[in-house]
Amino acid sequence: MSEHFDVLIVGAGISGIGSAHHLSQQHPEKSFAILEAHESFGGTWLIHTYPGIRSDSDLFTFGYRFKPWAGPPIASGQEILTYLREVIDESGLGEKIRYGRRVKSASWSSTKKIWTVEVANAATGAVETMTTNFLWMCSGYYRHDAGYRPDWPGLETYQGRVVHPQSWPADLDLSDKRVIVIGSGATAATIVPSIAGRCAHVTMLQRSPTYFYIDSNRNELADTLRSLEVDPAWIHEIVRRKILHDQKLLTDLALGFPDEVKAHLIDGVRAQVGPEFDVATHFTPRYAPWQQRIAFVPDGDLFKAVKSGKVDIVTDHIDRFTGRGVVLKSGRQLEADVIITATGFNLAPLGDVALDVDGEPVTPDRHVTWRGMMLSDVPNMVWVFGYFRASWTLRVDLLGDFVCRLLTYMDERGVRSVVPRLPEGAQMTLQSWSEGSQFAPGYLQRGAPLLPKRGEGPEWTHTQDYWSEQDELPRLDFAQAPLRFA
Repeated sequence: MSEHFDVLIVGAGISGIGSAHHLSQQHPEKSFAILEAHESFGGTWLIHTYPGIRSDSDLFTFGYRFKPWAGPPIASGQEILTYLREVIDESGLGEKIRYGRRVKSASWSSTKKIWTVEVANAATGAVETMTTNFLWMCSGYYRHDAGYRPDWPGLETYQGRVVHPQSWPADLDLSDKRVIVIGSGATAATIVPSIAGRCAHVTMLQRSPTYFYIDSNRNELADTLRSLEVDPAWIHEIVRRKILHDQKLLTDLALGFPDEVKAHLIDGVRAQVGPEFDVATHFTPRYAPWQQRIAFVPDGDLFKAVKSGKVDIVTDHIDRFTGRGVVLKSGRQLEADVIITATGFNLAPLGDVALDVDGEPVTPDRHVTWRGMMLSDVPNMVWVFGYFRASWTLRVDLLGDFVCRLLTYMDERGVRSVVPRLPEGAQMTLQSWSEGSQFAPGYLQRGAPLLPKRGEGPEWTHTQDYWSEQDELPRLDFAQAPLRFA
């Protein structure tokens, strides 16, 4: 016998918890459950346990708008889990979360106007059936059980230990080990300074450099307001607005004056490592600022480790692995006892859930995104996909309000389904999800065939622009949108 809910939320990470809070506050009359495949909440912050795991966005904007953040701007993984636990407790969400429940499939019936969801129970091995009027997908965008690792020649011959940060082993001892960290993004920039003090030596091996933004891990405005004993909710809102103002300024400058922003960011690195360091080779990216995410380095810890001599930066391509390390395209050989592959994610749109509408399988690449949250011809489903040029969670809050307003609209009109429809007869040019967006990190390029298409105009794309969406989404007229209600 199946259980029925007004809403099912898939995922108890930062997206699912935030979405559930908004639903519980704005629609307390609706029944809902949160289905979480893991044994606890947190998503990324639960499964990632590598040394130094921390946010790469400030917690005044990565935190929810409704929950003041009282710590330093950049928080550790454990601090974020504590914050999420407080939200769960304060919002009464604990009893709503079903742990160890992996959603296998979801089938929409246009006749019944419900989703039938098949859920695997990790504890019993049984498959449970649930039905819901509305499916709120909050499972993120990458596969949790395995990170991305290139298929390097000779990897099987390497006699040391190979570790991916997404699956960090609890028994890994790096004391006095020679370590190579492959990668240049936020994960590598976090791990390297965290392990440098206990290893014999660390080499950060990168194909190409990344942009870094360096600042102290404190917010002077927040500290001042706290010293004046201003209400924490006011502090959170004031500091949040100031940071968002500054982020918009940086984003606009990066898109409008990329050369000037590039010079500013690189000068910041040069000031950290000194004039003798080859910044042109190791810290000067080949792409423009914000075409990939800019990694925040609190207190310049990565560059302090480099300057101390505990860390080398090598910029080259891997030719092959050997029993003792790697041979680079230049012919240089690097030996290591442990190799850490901070090489990114495998995309998994909609959490690898098998979807169908009236028996017709739904694969995201055959649909067009509607405002980066719904798929054309897929009813009563919203997918939470956050921002890359701003904090992910900003969109969790925006979509939380949006979905609750949409549910109110449907209730008031007595309609049971909503679906985006492309204009009939229109010849719309379709592109890949990230094409033309000026944002194309490696994982999006690799996973582009898995993502929904983008169409013409703001309705049929994911703008990645918080500053426009914060005004547009609350004002969006459902009657004028390309949404069809029944």
